[in-house]
Amino acid sequence: MKTDIILAGVGGQGILSIATVIGNAAVRQGLYLKQAEVHGMSQRGGDVQSNLRLSDSLIYSDLIPYGKADLVISIEPMESLRYLPMLSPTGWVVTNTTPFINIPNYPKEDVLMQTIDKLPRKIAIDADKIAKEAGSARSANMVILGAATPFLNMDFSEIERSVAEIFGKKGENIVNLNLKCLQLGREFAININK
Repeated sequence: MKTDIILAGVGGQGILSIATVIGNAAVRQGLYLKQAEVHGMSQRGGDVQSNLRLSDSLIYSDLIPYGKADLVISIEPMESLRYLPMLSPTGWVVTNTTPFINIPNYPKEDVLMQTIDKLPRKIAIDADKIAKEAGSARSANMVILGAATPFLNMDFSEIERSVAEIFGKKGENIVNLNLKCLQLGREFAININK
């Protein structure tokens, strides 16, 4: 088992939280893990990208070769397209459809979505809307993570456990909201893939 993941988005959207949840769950399941540094602006508004590699055997490099990623998980639609060259021919893109417009020449939203719609294997989800309706606008990253869980080759209960541990310091209400968003994202991906 091997899963190579590109995490993409904009600083402040929760990419590191996604990486931490997946990483903790992977280690508990006895998997090897390598993560490259987050590249880009870690401050709010700059593009951010990270390589996350999981395997049941040793991993020798923390960087994913071009064209070899199994999954691009993106909290921002333009950022999902930026990393398409990293994706393998059989890879999946899981992306938020809500743009974070932080540059003057941001592509037109309809053109952006047309490009995403043409991808052969994608889950395009309005994570911001789902998170707001669930009661936690800041949990769009957990909606995206939930939508990616069917492609992670990991036990979903371990992902849930990791979310509960990571957000536990913030209180039971925050844990429950994040778990709810995680579940809603997962249900969306499973239903769209039927």
